[in-house]
Parts: sequence; structure tokens; C-alpha cells
Amino acid sequence: MPTIGVKRSLLFQQLGRTYTDEEFDQLCFDYGLELDKVEPIPDSTDVEYKVEIPANRYDILCLEGLSRALNIFLQKTELPKFTLSNQKPIRMKILANTQRIRPFVVGAVLRNVTFTPDSYNSFIKLQDKLHQNLCRNRTLVAIGTHDLDTIQPPFIYDAREPKQIKFRSLNQQTEMQADEMLEFYAKDTHLRRYVSIIQDSDVYPVIYDSNNVVLSLPPIINGDHSKMSVQTKNVFVECTAVDLHKANTVLNTMLTMFAQYCCKPFEIEPVEVEQADGKVIVYPNLAERSESVSVKKINQRIGINIDAQTAAILLNRMSLRATVLDTDTLRVEIPVTRTDILHFCDIAEDCAVAYGFNNIVKTVPKTSCIGNQFELNRVSDLIRHSAAEAGFTEALTFTLCSCSDVAEKFGKTIENIPAVHIANPKTQEFQIGRTTLLPGLLKTIFKNQDTQPIQLFEVSDIILKDATQETGSRNERHLCALFYNRTPGFEIIHGLLDRIMTLVKIPYNESQSGNEGYYLNNQYEDSAFFPGSYAQVIVKGQNVGVIGVLHPNVIEQFGLKAPCSALEINIEPFV
Repeated sequence: MPTIGVKRSLLFQQLGRTYTDEEFDQLCFDYGLELDKVEPIPDSTDVEYKVEIPANRYDILCLEGLSRALNIFLQKTELPKFTLSNQKPIRMKILANTQRIRPFVVGAVLRNVTFTPDSYNSFIKLQDKLHQNLCRNRTLVAIGTHDLDTIQPPFIYDAREPKQIKFRSLNQQTEMQADEMLEFYAKDTHLRRYVSIIQDSDVYPVIYDSNNVVLSLPPIINGDHSKMSVQTKNVFVECTAVDLHKANTVLNTMLTMFAQYCCKPFEIEPVEVEQADGKVIVYPNLAERSESVSVKKINQRIGINIDAQTAAILLNRMSLRATVLDTDTLRVEIPVTRTDILHFCDIAEDCAVAYGFNNIVKTVPKTSCIGNQFELNRVSDLIRHSAAEAGFTEALTFTLCSCSDVAEKFGKTIENIPAVHIANPKTQEFQIGRTTLLPGLLKTIFKNQDTQPIQLFEVSDIILKDATQETGSRNERHLCALFYNRTPGFEIIHGLLDRIMTLVKIPYNESQSGNEGYYLNNQYEDSAFFPGSYAQVIVKGQNVGVIGVLHPNVIEQFGLKAPCSALEINIEPFV
């Protein structure tokens, strides 16, 4: 979870009273936060509170949001009403080329702002916090903030070839082309992590004003021309993105946190964004969402007994506007700041926080639920112990592998294997979910083949494509064992199979017919195994796996130098 640092003196000034560290720690606890650390500020008598914030509460990632939320919780103030000014909006036009790299942009203006050094630093810190979490290090959204008095609307959002973009970036003395700029910032400690986001594209996103002045090269750097300072009075906020919903969330968070510093508090000036298809959309959208909730259901979910009026008061303390419709129904207005409210459960949780978790009476559950080990896991553990007692060493290998690991290296084609494929694999080593445990163990032997003999086993899941399942695939628990030495050692692998069958109380079927016991069926061949040294393991008339000596071609494909015998069976029928 993110942690924010706030000066104690500034926070107490906003809260209207002084707390001891213990009192403030309790206040944080009551609101569902945690006071993580209290750190002295160098060369100051003040201290900094490090407060741990829930990952979905973007509205309290700064001093302004935190103090506002706590004041509402303490019933010292009410949730502000955010409005749009009636001033004619400035316009941002999106050109078609942007759809190739970063298609969305939203924006708004904070007019007649009065910053102090502390509030300005808070403004910058909130951008950084949002970039780190919600924006996913600028890959989804990048925030640009500009001094509106230094630039001339309307603005143009375009995507151009790197050599066509030239400007002086933030705090630099010389102009650079965009490609040169990315090479320069690839060595920068702070910005190099963002360079790869657009570096491989043939066009880079860029925002111009009507005088062809570059505002920013998102998501890397702003232009120095529109640089903000404490003296900035009119702030233009733009967010470029690949996810429009997150762009709106980020924009609204920045605006609602700092609109309190405008000459008309909580009034925001909109911006018209002309889409590539000519459609015009006005941002920001500050409309509140309305939900009707049952007080009875809230009581049942939390385990308390409160009336509608009390529930409304509790929700209002959590920055939700709640009004009573009848004895069992509340209308809850969810403000634009509370993007974490997605479901009735979130509203019930806020009610529980305001009520106080320590005030909920502990009761014995009306139902008796006794936990027990999952039966498949119990059988798996028994088999693990038995294999280890037989002298085999357990291995744990990757669940993902390459197509060749389960196909070509075993003399098969991937089209005939029910493998689940990764849509966009990052590496050729991890293209599919494994359909057998053999490749992982063979690779393990390859890394350790200087020591012989090697006896390995693994009890893990494989992944098989299955159209009958809701997800289109299913897991299957397998046991795989290998013996690697100068001789194949088939009798050792066969001995392990017999031991496992004894453990699960399945006798050997000497007649090799019917649906009783187990036996080996060697009437078939498999390209992965040496001819004549391969058999299917039949348990109660069902083929559960294979046993045999691996084919020399397989040994060679995995880089091994000695023969190897293998056993792989599905252990789910033993449950």
C-alpha cells in the first residue's frame, strides 16, 4: 500500500486541533489507516507523519485529501460540492495519428489558484503518487501540469515522427529533437524507467499550443516553456492515456484535491476535447453516482443493528452523501472522489468503519464449519512422502514452458497437444501451460547431470485445454518421476509405480483385463519412448499415464548424455 508523508504542524492546522502521536494513531486506526512512522524533519522542530493509505483510496494520497476526509469523519465539515464554471471552455483537439500510440487525452483548468510552498509541494507529490500506482508508472496515464498564462489555447494533441519534434524540455538549457531527448533521459535516474514506453514507436505523442509551443512529450517530460512554480495562478492539467477510465479518475483526483485553493473554492473550469472523429467531449465529468441500499442488508452484512438515520450519519462521516428514503432504504450519492466504491459491499464496509470494528459485538457463528484438508492435497502429500522414502528427490519446476518442450522435443506436433497458449508471451521459454511434467524435470537433470545417478520426482498440476470447462481449461494433478544413470534403470521406476499402487491400495491385475487393479499395456508406441520399452498404466480400466525408457532423440534434444526412464501418471483417480 502507498505511504504518504505529511508535516504534523500542517496536518494539525488543517484538522483544527493538536493531537498527541498516540491520539492521532488512534484516529488513523478508527478511519482504517495506519500511522506507520513518525520521523523528525532535519533542521526543524517539526516531524513528518508517514501514513499508510489503502491502495484504492486515491482521494487521500495528499495532505489536502487526508485532512478533508478526517474532518468529515470527525463531523467538523461536510463533503464539498464540486462544480464547473460557466466560463467558455478552452479546446484541445486530438489528431488521428495519436490513435497509433496513446489515443486519449483529457484536461481541465484550475483558475486563480493561490499556492504556498507547502501546497505546491503537495501538488507535485500527488502527481508522483498517482504516477506510481494508478498510472502504472505512466504506462496507462501520464499527467502534465502547466502554467496556463505562458501558453496560448487552443491546444493540439498529435503524434509525430521523433525528428519532427524539437523543444526545450523541463529545466534544460538547449533544445533537442525527441529521439535525442529519449537518449538523454535514458541515462537519467528518475526518468529512464519511462523511456521504453514510447521509444520503439515510429511516432511520439506531443501537445502543442496555438503558437506551436510544445507543452509536453508524454509520458516522458514537460516543456520548460510552461513550467509551473509557486507563483502560478492558472493551472492547465492534461492527462494522456491508453485507458480513458483511468485518465478520468486521475484528472478528477488532481482537480478535486486542489480546487480548494481556487478563488472560488471547488469550482473547476472545463476543457472541450475534440476527438479525432470530430466529436466534442467536455471534461471533467463531476457527476455523482446514486445507489439505493438496504439498511437491513447492511446490518446483516456487518453483524450490527442500527436504524436508517444512524446508517445515514455513519455513511456521511465516510464522505458519502446518504439520505433516508424510508425505514429500510437509503439513497447514497457517491462523489467523484470515491472511485473505490464499486458495489454494495463497499458501502457496507464504509458503514462498518464509521461504526467502529471494535464496537461490533463478537458472536458465535450460527453455522458450524470445520476446516479439513483438501482430499487431493492429502493424497498428493502421501505420494510425495512415499516417493521420497523410495530414494527420489523432489523438484519444483515452472508451470509455463515453450511449445517445443512438449512437442518437437518429444517428436510430436503442437497442434495435436491440448495446450493452453499465452496470448502475448514475453519470452519463448514461457509460451504455454505445461501439459506434462517431463520437460521441467529433464531440464533440471540437464543442469545437474555431472552427478549420477539422479532420481527426481514432482507432484504438481498440468494445464489442459478443455472446452467443457467455464474457463476453457482444467488442471490435472500428476506424479512424474525420472531415473537418470549409465543404464536406464527401468526396474527402479517400475518399483516406484508398484510402491505407489500399494500405498493407494490398488492391487496388480495379473489377467490384464477388466476394470480391477492396475496393469501395464504395452500394445502401443509413443515417439517420446524407446520402441518396446513403453507402456500405458491402466488403473481400473482407465489409462492414467505412461512408463518407459525415453527415446535417444528426446535425450539428445534436452542435452543429456545418458539413458533415462520415466513415469508420469494422473493421481486424481486415486482420490
